[in-house]
Amino acid sequence: MNNTGPHYQLINQPDQLPPLFAALDRCTEIALDTEADNLFRYQTQVCLLQILADGEIYLVDLLAGLPLGELWPRLAAKPLIMHGSDYDLRLLWELCRFQPLNLFDTMFAAQLLNIPRFGLAALLEQHFGVKLDKDHQKANWSQRPLDRDMLDYAAMDVHHLLGLRDQLRAELVRLGRLEWMEQKCRWQIDVARDGFAPSDENDWRIGGTEKLSGRGLAVLHALWHWREGWAEKLNTPPFKVTGNELLLRLARTADDGAPPEELLRVNLGRRQDRLYPSLAEAVRQGYALDPQTLPRRERRRDYAPMRPEELARQDRIKADRDRLAHGLNLDPTLIATRSQLVLIAREPASIDTVLLPWQAQLLKAEPAWQS
Repeated sequence: MNNTGPHYQLINQPDQLPPLFAALDRCTEIALDTEADNLFRYQTQVCLLQILADGEIYLVDLLAGLPLGELWPRLAAKPLIMHGSDYDLRLLWELCRFQPLNLFDTMFAAQLLNIPRFGLAALLEQHFGVKLDKDHQKANWSQRPLDRDMLDYAAMDVHHLLGLRDQLRAELVRLGRLEWMEQKCRWQIDVARDGFAPSDENDWRIGGTEKLSGRGLAVLHALWHWREGWAEKLNTPPFKVTGNELLLRLARTADDGAPPEELLRVNLGRRQDRLYPSLAEAVRQGYALDPQTLPRRERRRDYAPMRPEELARQDRIKADRDRLAHGLNLDPTLIATRSQLVLIAREPASIDTVLLPWQAQLLKAEPAWQS
Protein backbone atom coordinates (compact mmCIF):
# COMPACT_ATOMS: atom_id res chain seq x y z
CA MET A 1 0.00 0.00 0.00
CA ASN A 2 1.32 3.47 -0.91
CA ASN A 3 0.64 6.61 1.09
CA THR A 4 1.73 9.11 -1.58
CA GLY A 5 0.31 7.70 -4.84
CA PRO A 6 -2.76 5.62 -5.64
CA HIS A 7 -3.90 3.10 -3.07
CA TYR A 8 -3.10 -0.49 -4.08
CA GLN A 9 -2.70 -3.96 -2.66
CA LEU A 10 0.08 -6.35 -3.62
CA ILE A 11 -1.28 -9.87 -3.87
CA ASN A 12 1.32 -12.59 -3.38
CA GLN A 13 -0.49 -14.92 -0.96
CA PRO A 14 -3.51 -17.17 -1.71
CA ASP A 15 -5.58 -15.73 1.14
CA GLN A 16 -5.38 -12.28 -0.50
CA LEU A 17 -7.28 -13.42 -3.61
CA PRO A 18 -10.91 -13.46 -2.35
CA PRO A 19 -11.18 -9.63 -2.05
CA LEU A 20 -9.89 -9.32 -5.62
CA PHE A 21 -12.39 -11.89 -6.88
CA ALA A 22 -15.20 -10.09 -5.06
CA ALA A 23 -14.19 -6.75 -6.63
CA LEU A 24 -14.12 -8.33 -10.09
CA ASP A 25 -17.58 -9.77 -9.52
CA ARG A 26 -18.96 -6.36 -8.47
CA CYS A 27 -17.39 -4.17 -11.14
CA THR A 28 -18.69 -3.50 -14.64
CA GLU A 29 -15.30 -2.88 -16.30
CA ILE A 30 -11.62 -3.45 -15.56
CA ALA A 31 -8.42 -1.55 -16.29
CA LEU A 32 -5.56 -3.98 -16.95
CA ASP A 33 -1.83 -3.93 -17.61
CA THR A 34 1.11 -6.33 -17.31
CA GLU A 35 4.81 -6.15 -16.57
CA ALA A 36 7.22 -8.68 -18.08
CA ASP A 37 10.96 -9.38 -17.92
CA ASN A 38 11.78 -9.48 -21.64
CA LEU A 39 14.86 -7.29 -21.08
CA PHE A 40 16.34 -9.74 -18.59
CA ARG A 41 15.50 -13.30 -19.67
CA TYR A 42 15.91 -15.46 -22.75
CA GLN A 43 12.28 -16.58 -22.55
CA THR A 44 9.94 -13.76 -21.51
CA GLN A 45 7.62 -14.37 -18.58
CA VAL A 46 4.75 -12.25 -17.29
CA CYS A 47 5.71 -11.08 -13.81
CA LEU A 48 2.98 -8.74 -12.59
CA LEU A 49 -0.66 -8.10 -13.40
CA GLN A 50 -2.11 -4.67 -12.60
CA ILE A 51 -5.87 -4.61 -12.16
CA LEU A 52 -8.16 -1.69 -11.39
CA ALA A 53 -11.57 -3.04 -10.36
CA ASP A 54 -14.37 -1.36 -8.40
CA GLY A 55 -12.14 1.60 -7.61
CA GLU A 56 -9.31 -0.47 -6.12
CA ILE A 57 -5.92 -1.38 -7.60
CA TYR A 58 -4.59 -4.92 -7.18
CA LEU A 59 -1.05 -5.89 -8.17
CA VAL A 60 -1.01 -9.65 -8.68
CA ASP A 61 2.39 -11.32 -8.40
CA LEU A 62 2.35 -13.89 -11.19
CA LEU A 63 5.63 -15.40 -9.97
CA ALA A 64 4.27 -16.23 -6.51
CA GLY A 65 2.70 -19.55 -7.51
CA LEU A 66 -0.83 -18.34 -6.76
CA PRO A 67 -3.88 -20.46 -7.70
CA LEU A 68 -5.27 -18.19 -10.42
CA GLY A 69 -7.74 -20.53 -12.09
CA GLU A 70 -10.66 -18.39 -10.91
CA LEU A 71 -9.03 -15.12 -11.98
CA TRP A 72 -8.91 -15.50 -15.75
CA PRO A 73 -12.62 -16.20 -16.36
CA ARG A 74 -13.49 -13.18 -14.23
CA LEU A 75 -11.16 -10.93 -16.25
CA ALA A 76 -12.52 -12.30 -19.52
CA ALA A 77 -16.14 -11.66 -18.52
CA LYS A 78 -15.86 -7.86 -18.23
CA PRO A 79 -14.86 -5.12 -20.69
CA LEU A 80 -11.16 -4.29 -20.41
CA ILE A 81 -9.47 -0.91 -20.72
CA MET A 82 -5.82 -1.25 -21.73
CA HIS A 83 -3.10 0.80 -23.38
CA GLY A 84 -1.06 -0.73 -26.20
CA SER A 85 -2.69 -4.11 -25.61
CA ASP A 86 -1.04 -6.09 -28.41
CA TYR A 87 2.01 -7.31 -26.46
CA ASP A 88 0.07 -7.87 -23.22
CA LEU A 89 -2.68 -9.90 -24.86
CA ARG A 90 -0.22 -12.06 -26.74
CA LEU A 91 1.69 -12.71 -23.51
CA LEU A 92 -1.49 -13.65 -21.65
CA TRP A 93 -2.70 -15.86 -24.48
CA GLU A 94 0.56 -17.80 -24.41
CA LEU A 95 0.51 -17.89 -20.60
CA CYS A 96 -2.98 -19.31 -20.11
CA ARG A 97 -4.98 -18.86 -23.35
CA PHE A 98 -6.58 -15.75 -21.91
CA GLN A 99 -8.84 -13.84 -24.30
CA PRO A 100 -10.96 -10.84 -23.29
CA LEU A 101 -14.62 -10.44 -24.11
CA ASN A 102 -14.32 -6.75 -24.95
CA LEU A 103 -11.56 -4.15 -25.17
CA PHE A 104 -11.01 -0.40 -25.27
CA ASP A 105 -7.38 0.37 -26.12
CA THR A 106 -6.48 3.96 -25.25
CA MET A 107 -3.46 3.85 -27.57
CA PHE A 108 -5.64 2.98 -30.56
CA ALA A 109 -8.03 5.75 -29.54
CA ALA A 110 -5.23 8.31 -29.33
CA GLN A 111 -3.93 7.30 -32.75
CA LEU A 112 -7.36 7.69 -34.31
CA LEU A 113 -7.51 11.16 -32.77
CA ASN A 114 -4.11 11.92 -34.33
CA ILE A 115 -2.51 12.68 -30.98
CA PRO A 116 1.21 12.83 -31.88
CA ARG A 117 2.54 11.44 -28.59
CA PHE A 118 0.29 8.46 -27.91
CA GLY A 119 2.44 6.62 -25.36
CA LEU A 120 0.79 6.21 -21.97
CA ALA A 121 3.28 8.46 -20.16
CA ALA A 122 2.70 11.28 -22.66
CA LEU A 123 -1.09 10.92 -22.49
CA LEU A 124 -1.14 10.92 -18.69
CA GLU A 125 0.97 14.05 -18.63
CA GLN A 126 -1.21 15.75 -21.24
CA HIS A 127 -4.57 14.85 -19.71
CA PHE A 128 -3.81 14.62 -15.98
CA GLY A 129 -0.50 16.42 -15.44
CA VAL A 130 1.02 13.14 -14.21
CA LYS A 131 4.67 12.36 -14.91
CA LEU A 132 5.68 8.70 -14.88
CA ASP A 133 9.23 7.64 -14.09
CA LYS A 134 10.28 6.14 -17.41
CA ASP A 135 13.26 4.39 -15.80
CA HIS A 136 10.90 1.70 -14.56
CA GLN A 137 9.96 0.79 -18.13
CA LYS A 138 13.29 -1.04 -18.27
CA ALA A 139 13.17 -2.43 -14.72
CA ASN A 140 13.71 -6.08 -13.91
CA TRP A 141 10.17 -7.15 -13.02
CA SER A 142 11.25 -10.70 -12.18
CA GLN A 143 13.28 -9.55 -9.18
CA ARG A 144 11.78 -10.27 -5.79
CA PRO A 145 10.91 -8.49 -3.66
CA LEU A 146 9.70 -5.68 -5.88
CA ASP A 147 10.68 -2.34 -4.41
CA ARG A 148 8.13 0.31 -3.48
CA ASP A 149 8.99 2.62 -6.38
CA MET A 150 8.35 -0.14 -8.90
CA LEU A 151 5.02 -1.02 -7.33
CA ASP A 152 4.00 2.65 -7.29
CA TYR A 153 4.88 2.90 -10.97
CA ALA A 154 2.92 -0.27 -11.80
CA ALA A 155 -0.15 1.05 -9.99
CA MET A 156 -0.03 4.33 -11.92
CA ASP A 157 -0.25 2.41 -15.20
CA VAL A 158 -3.90 1.60 -14.48
CA HIS A 159 -4.84 4.36 -12.02
CA HIS A 160 -5.95 6.87 -14.70
CA LEU A 161 -6.99 4.48 -17.47
CA LEU A 162 -10.73 4.82 -16.90
CA GLY A 163 -10.54 8.61 -16.86
CA LEU A 164 -8.32 8.61 -19.94
CA ARG A 165 -10.76 6.28 -21.70
CA ASP A 166 -13.65 8.62 -20.91
CA GLN A 167 -11.90 11.64 -22.41
CA LEU A 168 -10.70 9.84 -25.53
CA ARG A 169 -14.04 8.13 -26.06
CA ALA A 170 -15.91 11.43 -25.93
CA GLU A 171 -13.67 12.84 -28.66
CA LEU A 172 -14.04 9.69 -30.78
CA VAL A 173 -17.84 10.02 -30.50
CA ARG A 174 -17.65 13.69 -31.50
CA LEU A 175 -15.67 12.79 -34.63
CA GLY A 176 -17.74 9.73 -35.44
CA ARG A 177 -14.79 7.37 -35.02
CA LEU A 178 -15.81 5.24 -32.07
CA GLU A 179 -16.80 2.34 -34.32
CA TRP A 180 -13.38 2.56 -36.00
CA MET A 181 -11.69 2.06 -32.65
CA GLU A 182 -14.05 -0.77 -31.69
CA GLN A 183 -13.32 -2.60 -34.94
CA LYS A 184 -9.59 -2.26 -34.31
CA CYS A 185 -10.00 -3.62 -30.77
CA ARG A 186 -12.02 -6.62 -31.97
CA TRP A 187 -9.29 -7.30 -34.50
CA GLN A 188 -6.65 -7.05 -31.76
CA ILE A 189 -8.47 -9.60 -29.61
CA ASP A 190 -8.55 -12.00 -32.56
CA VAL A 191 -4.92 -11.64 -33.68
CA ALA A 192 -3.61 -11.96 -30.12
CA ARG A 193 -4.51 -15.64 -30.36
CA ASP A 194 -1.66 -15.99 -32.85
CA GLY A 195 0.72 -15.40 -29.96
CA PHE A 196 4.30 -14.61 -30.96
CA ALA A 197 5.89 -15.82 -34.16
CA PRO A 198 7.64 -19.19 -33.66
CA SER A 199 11.35 -19.47 -34.30
CA ASP A 200 12.27 -19.81 -37.95
CA GLU A 201 15.34 -21.24 -39.64
CA ASN A 202 15.97 -17.83 -41.19
CA ASP A 203 15.80 -15.79 -37.96
CA TRP A 204 19.58 -15.34 -38.24
CA ARG A 205 19.04 -13.05 -41.25
CA ILE A 206 19.09 -9.84 -39.22
CA GLY A 207 18.83 -6.40 -40.79
CA GLY A 208 21.76 -5.78 -43.15
CA THR A 209 22.15 -9.34 -44.44
CA GLU A 210 20.93 -8.34 -47.89
CA LYS A 211 24.34 -6.73 -48.50
CA LEU A 212 26.32 -9.87 -47.59
CA SER A 213 27.51 -12.54 -50.00
CA GLY A 214 28.23 -16.21 -49.34
CA ARG A 215 31.19 -16.05 -46.94
CA GLY A 216 29.74 -13.22 -44.89
CA LEU A 217 26.38 -14.99 -44.65
CA ALA A 218 28.05 -18.19 -43.48
CA VAL A 219 29.96 -16.36 -40.73
CA LEU A 220 26.83 -14.47 -39.67
CA HIS A 221 24.87 -17.74 -39.53
CA ALA A 222 27.50 -19.30 -37.25
CA LEU A 223 27.78 -16.21 -35.03
CA TRP A 224 24.02 -15.80 -34.65
CA HIS A 225 23.63 -19.39 -33.49
CA TRP A 226 26.63 -18.94 -31.17
CA ARG A 227 24.88 -15.93 -29.61
CA GLU A 228 21.57 -17.77 -29.28
CA GLY A 229 23.26 -20.67 -27.56
CA TRP A 230 24.91 -18.45 -24.98
CA ALA A 231 21.76 -16.39 -24.45
CA GLU A 232 19.79 -19.54 -23.66
CA LYS A 233 22.56 -20.90 -21.45
CA LEU A 234 22.86 -17.64 -19.50
CA ASN A 235 19.08 -17.05 -19.56
CA THR A 236 19.53 -13.54 -20.90
CA PRO A 237 18.29 -11.72 -24.01
CA PRO A 238 20.60 -12.25 -27.01
CA PHE A 239 21.39 -8.53 -27.28
CA LYS A 240 23.03 -8.73 -23.85
CA VAL A 241 25.49 -11.31 -25.17
CA THR A 242 26.45 -9.06 -28.06
CA GLY A 243 24.65 -6.68 -30.37
CA ASN A 244 23.81 -7.05 -34.04
CA GLU A 245 26.37 -4.40 -34.93
CA LEU A 246 29.30 -6.63 -33.96
CA LEU A 247 27.85 -9.66 -35.74
CA LEU A 248 27.42 -7.66 -38.93
CA ARG A 249 30.87 -6.10 -38.67
CA LEU A 250 32.49 -9.51 -38.39
CA ALA A 251 30.41 -10.83 -41.28
CA ARG A 252 31.31 -7.86 -43.50
CA THR A 253 35.00 -8.33 -42.73
CA ALA A 254 34.67 -11.96 -43.79
CA ASP A 255 32.97 -10.81 -46.99
CA ASP A 256 35.94 -8.53 -47.68
CA GLY A 257 38.19 -11.59 -47.80
CA ALA A 258 40.03 -11.33 -44.47
CA PRO A 259 41.14 -14.70 -43.03
CA PRO A 260 39.64 -15.74 -39.65
CA GLU A 261 42.54 -14.69 -37.42
CA GLU A 262 42.85 -11.30 -39.10
CA LEU A 263 39.08 -10.81 -38.79
CA LEU A 264 39.28 -11.46 -35.05
CA ARG A 265 42.33 -9.24 -34.58
CA VAL A 266 40.90 -6.30 -36.53
CA ASN A 267 37.45 -6.37 -34.94
CA LEU A 268 38.13 -7.60 -31.39
CA GLY A 269 41.72 -6.58 -30.75
CA ARG A 270 42.87 -8.04 -27.44
CA ARG A 271 39.42 -8.97 -26.21
CA GLN A 272 39.81 -12.08 -24.07
CA ASP A 273 36.61 -12.32 -21.99
CA ARG A 274 35.12 -15.70 -21.16
CA LEU A 275 33.05 -15.80 -24.34
CA TYR A 276 35.95 -14.97 -26.66
CA PRO A 277 37.20 -18.55 -27.24
CA SER A 278 33.76 -19.80 -28.27
CA LEU A 279 33.17 -16.69 -30.40
CA ALA A 280 36.47 -17.25 -32.20
CA GLU A 281 35.51 -20.88 -32.77
CA ALA A 282 32.15 -19.79 -34.18
CA VAL A 283 33.96 -17.52 -36.66
CA ARG A 284 36.13 -20.44 -37.78
CA GLN A 285 33.05 -22.64 -38.15
CA GLY A 286 31.50 -19.96 -40.33
CA TYR A 287 34.53 -19.98 -42.62
CA ALA A 288 34.33 -23.76 -42.86
CA LEU A 289 30.62 -23.70 -43.67
CA ASP A 290 29.58 -24.09 -47.29
CA PRO A 291 27.30 -21.07 -48.01
CA GLN A 292 25.28 -23.26 -50.37
CA THR A 293 24.06 -25.27 -47.37
CA LEU A 294 22.50 -22.26 -45.62
CA PRO A 295 18.70 -22.25 -45.25
CA ARG A 296 17.06 -20.56 -48.19
CA ARG A 297 14.39 -18.00 -47.54
CA GLU A 298 11.20 -18.67 -49.46
CA ARG A 299 9.99 -15.69 -51.41
CA ARG A 300 6.51 -14.73 -50.36
CA ARG A 301 3.96 -13.79 -52.98
CA ASP A 302 4.08 -10.13 -51.96
CA TYR A 303 7.83 -10.09 -52.70
CA ALA A 304 7.34 -11.10 -56.34
CA PRO A 305 7.72 -8.25 -58.84
CA MET A 306 4.48 -6.41 -59.39
CA ARG A 307 3.11 -6.12 -62.89
CA PRO A 308 2.89 -2.62 -64.40
CA GLU A 309 -0.90 -2.51 -64.06
CA GLU A 310 -0.59 -3.53 -60.39
CA LEU A 311 1.96 -0.81 -59.73
CA ALA A 312 -0.29 1.75 -61.38
CA ARG A 313 -3.25 0.56 -59.30
CA GLN A 314 -1.14 0.75 -56.13
CA ASP A 315 -0.17 4.34 -56.93
CA ARG A 316 -3.81 5.32 -57.48
CA ILE A 317 -4.99 3.69 -54.24
CA LYS A 318 -2.10 5.23 -52.32
CA ALA A 319 -2.97 8.68 -53.67
CA ASP A 320 -6.57 8.21 -52.53
CA ARG A 321 -5.39 6.98 -49.14
CA ASP A 322 -3.09 9.95 -48.64
CA ARG A 323 -5.77 12.43 -49.68
CA LEU A 324 -8.25 10.80 -47.31
CA ALA A 325 -5.75 10.82 -44.45
CA HIS A 326 -4.99 14.49 -44.98
CA GLY A 327 -8.67 15.38 -44.94
CA LEU A 328 -9.32 13.30 -41.82
CA ASN A 329 -6.12 14.48 -40.08
CA LEU A 330 -4.89 10.90 -39.73
CA ASP A 331 -1.62 9.07 -40.22
CA PRO A 332 -2.10 7.45 -43.66
CA THR A 333 -0.96 4.05 -42.37
CA LEU A 334 -3.99 3.95 -40.09
CA ILE A 335 -6.11 3.61 -43.23
CA ALA A 336 -3.81 1.15 -45.01
CA THR A 337 -0.16 0.22 -44.58
CA ARG A 338 2.26 -0.19 -47.46
CA SER A 339 2.04 -3.99 -47.31
CA GLN A 340 -1.75 -3.79 -47.33
CA LEU A 341 -1.65 -1.53 -50.38
CA VAL A 342 0.47 -4.13 -52.17
CA LEU A 343 -2.01 -6.90 -51.39
CA ILE A 344 -4.98 -4.83 -52.51
CA ALA A 345 -3.24 -3.68 -55.69
CA ARG A 346 -2.52 -7.30 -56.60
CA GLU A 347 -6.01 -8.52 -55.78
CA PRO A 348 -8.61 -5.75 -55.37
CA ALA A 349 -11.28 -8.23 -54.30
CA SER A 350 -9.24 -8.93 -51.15
CA ILE A 351 -9.84 -5.45 -49.73
CA ASP A 352 -12.59 -6.59 -47.36
CA THR A 353 -10.33 -9.25 -45.83
CA VAL A 354 -7.12 -7.19 -45.83
CA LEU A 355 -8.65 -4.10 -44.21
CA LEU A 356 -11.08 -3.43 -41.41
CA PRO A 357 -14.60 -2.51 -42.55
CA TRP A 358 -14.20 1.21 -41.89
CA GLN A 359 -10.89 1.33 -43.78
CA ALA A 360 -12.30 -0.58 -46.75
CA GLN A 361 -15.42 1.59 -46.84
CA LEU A 362 -13.34 4.76 -47.00
CA LEU A 363 -11.14 3.54 -49.85
CA LYS A 364 -13.91 1.97 -51.89
CA ALA A 365 -15.66 5.35 -52.06
CA GLU A 366 -12.60 6.93 -53.73
CA PRO A 367 -11.88 7.41 -57.47
CA ALA A 368 -9.20 4.71 -57.73
CA TRP A 369 -11.71 2.09 -56.72
CA GLN A 370 -14.11 3.16 -59.40
CA SER A 371 -11.49 2.97 -62.19
